[in-house]
Amino acid sequence: MAKSTKKLTHFDVAGQAQMVDVGAKQPTRRLARASGSISMAPATLAVIRDGTSGKGDVLGVARVAAIQAAKRTADLIPLCHPLPITSIQIDFTIEPEHSRVVCTAQVQTHAPTGVEMEALTAVQIGLLTIYDMCKAIDRGMVIGNVRLLEKRGGASGTWTLAPEPTH
Repeated sequence: MAKSTKKLTHFDVAGQAQMVDVGAKQPTRRLARASGSISMAPATLAVIRDGTSGKGDVLGVARVAAIQAAKRTADLIPLCHPLPITSIQIDFTIEPEHSRVVCTAQVQTHAPTGVEMEALTAVQIGLLTIYDMCKAIDRGMVIGNVRLLEKRGGASGTWTLAPEPTH
């Protein structure tokens, strides 16, 4: 693996954790998209799809949890800045061929720093909420493939995840 020439900004010169000073940066419109999935038994997926969990609309509750999580990211991750979020969109896609639900979060702000952590946090909490609501019937669910898909704005501009090679 190649050695990166970039430095980790959350540490000072003595190696102590620090919250990055973004006070001199100009606010810009920023966007981040992240996704992840939760795999489960086909019968569990059917319960989610058909709305027969007995606990209500699993994906509806998970959507609200994901939105709440994005708004509370700075309370959960110690060095994140609290940001004025302007938009949060949470989408769930049921993929019966893979027996999973994919969560995608898109978060936007107009601020001096980005919202990647907010999008990633939203995805994780949305998926954990699905697990919580369905664990009585399937404790073997697996959350995975959580990743940043895209970020826009700021000095570094746009970044998108390279597509996976097809075989």
